[in-house]
Formats: sequence, structure tokens, C-alpha cells
Amino acid sequence: MEISNRKAYHDYFFDATYVAGIVLSGTEIKSLRAGKASFNDSYCIFNRGELFVKSLHISEYAFGTYTNHEPMQERKLLLNKKELRKLESKIKEKGYSIIPLKLFLTDKGWFKLEIGLGKGKKNYDKRDTIKARDADRDVKRKYGL
Repeated sequence: MEISNRKAYHDYFFDATYVAGIVLSGTEIKSLRAGKASFNDSYCIFNRGELFVKSLHISEYAFGTYTNHEPMQERKLLLNKKELRKLESKIKEKGYSIIPLKLFLTDKGWFKLEIGLGKGKKNYDKRDTIKARDADRDVKRKYGL
């Protein structure tokens, strides 16, 4: 079970990635197991020294009752204090953002969120990335790699 944010790799250069636990309710877990999540414009922010993910859309569980969750609520991320301090100091530099990259299920049944510390790409950087990817694809086709 894995849900990834492919657009983030197109829009950002990533310096480091971290795997964080995420605080979820029961109906959120059931929706995630069904693959009902979207990363559209999601990002991470600090609030009183804690890291939260905003705009991560987890659809309501179809068979949930009054205990169903709010789809767009902010969710707390669980990281070591050392990692949190390092991320908070980096985020204060100009141009850095913390972006969710992948939501996956571990062997133990826990959902984890992979986040990346990234700097935004300019349009010419995006074109260079596309050009390099196309060149690699052509080489693989030509030589059958």
C-alpha cells in the first residue's frame, strides 16, 4: 500500500527525506487502506515546535457513522526532537519547504509519511529535468537497457 506525490518531484529539489509517523483516527486508517488519499497542494508547517501536515485529503470512510473524520484536517507528524529542530532551523532559510512525498503502510500495519526538505524549482530547471529524462528514455530504447 503506497500513495505517492509525483508532482512534488517535478516542482522541488529535495536535499533530505525523513520518515515520520502520522497520528490518524480509525476511519482515516480504513480510508487509507482503500487508497482514498490525495496530496494536492499539501505541505507541512510548524506549530509550537510540533510538525503538522496540512491539506492532505483523506476521504471520509464510506461505512463510517457519526464518528467519521474531517477530510482536510491537519494531522500531527511524529519525529525525533533532534530531527524536528534540524527541520525547523532549515525551514527558516529562504526558499525551503517541507513537502509530503509518500504515504505508505509498514509491515507492522502502521502508516508512515515520507517528507522531504525541498527547494522550489524554476521553470528552466523543470525543462532541464524533462530533457534529461527524455534523453535517458531514448538511450534505454536504443540500446535495450
